[in-house]
Amino acid sequence: MRRPAGLEKHSVSIAGHATSFSLEPVFWEALRAAAVAESRSLAALITEIDEARTTNLSSAIRVWLYERARA
Repeated sequence: MRRPAGLEKHSVSIAGHATSFSLEPVFWEALRAAAVAESRSLAALITEIDEARTTNLSSAIRVWLYERARA
């Protein structure tokens, strides 16, 4: 089932503090699938992306997913 392409806001706890980011459904689904494929929690994966980012978290997640898909 295909979801609308609009942004969805998500909240997570990273390093003991709450944060939020917005992603299109396709990126959210890919992020959850990546966490499952790597046997990691979603929070752990987002924390790793957050620690390495040089831009906003939403963009960093999209770039991380893109680079993962290319690898």
